[in-house]
Amino acid sequence: MHVKAVIKPNTYSDSMSLMALSTKVNQLPEVHQAMIGMGTGLNKQVIAEVGLSTPEVEAATPRDQIIVVQCDTEEICDEVLAKVEELRAEGMAKPAGATSYRTSRQAYENATDTSLAIISVPGEYAADEARAALDAGRHVLMFSDNVSVEDEISLKQQGHDAGLLVMGPDCGTAIINGVGLCFANVVADGPVGIVGASGTGSQELSVQIDALGSGVSQLIGTGGRDLSEAVGGIMMLDGLRMLAEDPATTVIALLSKPPAASVAERVLSAAGEVGKPVVVCFIGADTPANLPENVTFVANTLDAARAAVELATGSAPAQPAPVELPNLTFAEGQTDIRGLFCGGTVCDEVFQAIALAQPERTRSNVAKRAEQQIERETKGNLLIDFGADEYTQGRPHPMIDPTLRSAEIVRHAADPATAVLLIDVELGYGSNPDPAGAAAPAIAEAFAAARAEGRELAIIAYVLGTDRDPQDKAAQTATLTQLGVTVVDSAIGLADAALRTIG
Repeated sequence: MHVKAVIKPNTYSDSMSLMALSTKVNQLPEVHQAMIGMGTGLNKQVIAEVGLSTPEVEAATPRDQIIVVQCDTEEICDEVLAKVEELRAEGMAKPAGATSYRTSRQAYENATDTSLAIISVPGEYAADEARAALDAGRHVLMFSDNVSVEDEISLKQQGHDAGLLVMGPDCGTAIINGVGLCFANVVADGPVGIVGASGTGSQELSVQIDALGSGVSQLIGTGGRDLSEAVGGIMMLDGLRMLAEDPATTVIALLSKPPAASVAERVLSAAGEVGKPVVVCFIGADTPANLPENVTFVANTLDAARAAVELATGSAPAQPAPVELPNLTFAEGQTDIRGLFCGGTVCDEVFQAIALAQPERTRSNVAKRAEQQIERETKGNLLIDFGADEYTQGRPHPMIDPTLRSAEIVRHAADPATAVLLIDVELGYGSNPDPAGAAAPAIAEAFAAARAEGRELAIIAYVLGTDRDPQDKAAQTATLTQLGVTVVDSAIGLADAALRTIG
């Protein structure tokens, strides 16, 4: 086995581009491992931990780009590195009419017709770039994470004072004036405006509104920390006010995991002052007392979508028929539900529902209570968000590269206690071009392993997306059903199907 690294001095590419390139290189059949990223301390640490570090890698600076590959021979490494350059050139090809600038400040001075900047740089540089955009009068979407709370508060206060959006940091989804940004789905235009502190949750809410025959006017992301005690919901409150003034928005939906109590009170009070109906979804939370008359409170994204569409159209959407489940007979001791998710909010919704039914035997890395956190030798029901920080350091997000999740599908299927495997498949801009196809070999291996041991196994999936997404929901669903996977029509439907399957 041979490892070879190439360092490109003073060569910056954003993390989304490098993740996409890394995924393509790792899919090459002659590659055992490959890592591509900027020479930050964290990236170099991860490269060392997987056994790919070299003296050149150790000497790289945060301004340098690292490309390191592991193949059978040095000659094959050279061939792969040449292929990397070809893939890089393809990825860097500019659309017709596109213009490049050496600095963001130069872009703001020259591209005077632009109104929004997307920041996707290492966290230590993101705040400075966001300030430059705000100083230039641009709204900001910060895809970057690892930005300090102090910087987040300062930036959001600056944006608030200037009447500008500061979406993020760690904001993964937005739809602004009909344009999907980062991980967004292709949904119909319509009367429902969304402010969401959850990327996957916002996607789920938007595609369910679309499936119910309505549409989205704007989707404003806030970043996951916005409703913390420290930040105080600055962006959610600003987004609420902007949608209140938007003539295309007749119903507003607010989405978050349960916020700090004082922030929840502030958000609900502000929602009560809006002259429009407001649906508030704090996932898994109990309904607060003394809700304002115009506020509808729900605890999951499907109910939020149904409530918003009913308020927008004046009639309740039809209830879907229950999904038909396989009639399986499980072996003695085969009792567990294992959920392996790319989307954090999908994991959270499923965890909340299954933990409500089986609290003593359900664990997850999204759990807030210590006794429900994953332990070293966790048994019973296990729900894992592979998009959490502990799984994405130094590797692409699983919505881009689901390799790690695929390996875990095989591993958990081999556990004789596993009765039901739950998975999600996220479509839309930025996601893997064929996520169901990427998971298919692992799914086939999981079914084959269970059959070889005389066990039955249920695999239940949810495809989050629309038929207009680049991946095509119908085609993705067909790939899964042909393998024997049961496909449900919502994130919360995964929990319902799992609990019904195990009885």
